[in-house]
Amino acid sequence: MDKLLGFRTKIDAIDDRILELLNKRMEVVAQVGKLKQTTASAIYRPEREKEILDRLKKNNNGMLNDAAIDAIYLEVFAVSRNLEMPEKIVYLGPEGSYTHQVAESRFGAMGSYIALNSVEAVFQVLQNREAKYGVVPIENNTEGAVGITLDCLGKFSSLIVAEIYMDIHHSFATTCEKLKDIKRIYSHPQGYNQCRKFLEEHMLLDVEFVPTKSTAASAKMAADDKDSASICSHIAAKLYNLPILFEKIEDNLANKTRFLILSDFKNAVGGENKTSILAKTEDKPGALVKFLQSFEDENVNITKIESRPVKDKGFQAVFYLDFEGHIEDANVQKVLEKNRGINEIKWLGSYINSGEENAVQ
Repeated sequence: MDKLLGFRTKIDAIDDRILELLNKRMEVVAQVGKLKQTTASAIYRPEREKEILDRLKKNNNGMLNDAAIDAIYLEVFAVSRNLEMPEKIVYLGPEGSYTHQVAESRFGAMGSYIALNSVEAVFQVLQNREAKYGVVPIENNTEGAVGITLDCLGKFSSLIVAEIYMDIHHSFATTCEKLKDIKRIYSHPQGYNQCRKFLEEHMLLDVEFVPTKSTAASAKMAADDKDSASICSHIAAKLYNLPILFEKIEDNLANKTRFLILSDFKNAVGGENKTSILAKTEDKPGALVKFLQSFEDENVNITKIESRPVKDKGFQAVFYLDFEGHIEDANVQKVLEKNRGINEIKWLGSYINSGEENAVQ
């Protein structure tokens, strides 16, 4: 017992030192915030945060792995931003949704969050400058692109300032201590169907299924019903104090969704950048091929192309493209120059290429 007490004393001393250093960091952060306010600079700088994380991981010689460093410092960054200048974050709701979980992973527990009921509402609030940041889904690796997000990128002026890939995990949460006591399972139908293998293995397919409008709503209903369970997100279970019995129950463990962080500023050139544009090519044979050839000519790697109908122009289409590089890169500028006066191009933002391998768990 004396040995354990000794370890605890050491931990307390280290925690006191960590707190002292964090407070010193926040003093500097406050000074940075004042400077940014006088220069009207953006508080959220993804390229600077990545620079810090990369440096810390390179210099790390201890027990913390890269994921642990991300988890700790992303929360430190979030607290820092709130001290610099508290900002509102709007996201596709409801509260407890996966989009909410993504927003909190980047802006921290102290963020001022507002849930909205549609993707277009998120863009509209940003357009009205009633919030600084917005978070919306843009694509899923099994369901494909989110069409309304692509349409809103063309309709509104908000810029993409960051992307986040998130592994979509469904949790099985309940106040019941034994599975045999569960009489109802609440879930959004899509979430329920994505977990049928788990339900079959645990002999739960015969339990009454109660469909809900969202997985967040299912968590709330299960929290109020002692004989039930919910298939929901981790954040929804946490929000309604619903104990999680199984963390990851989805059939496809490779289910990922890509989310966008939207705002009103231009990122500086960072390390590995990605740029997104909307392009409307000439309405004549070979126009799209010629347009795409201009990227190959300048060695610009296109990583995604998606077509969307121009709703007031019959069967004409606009193309959404992601490609490697920053809008200010010389080869990207050459591509734009080649297409100037020929094709209509709308720049949607240049941002750090986070990559699927760095998905939030």
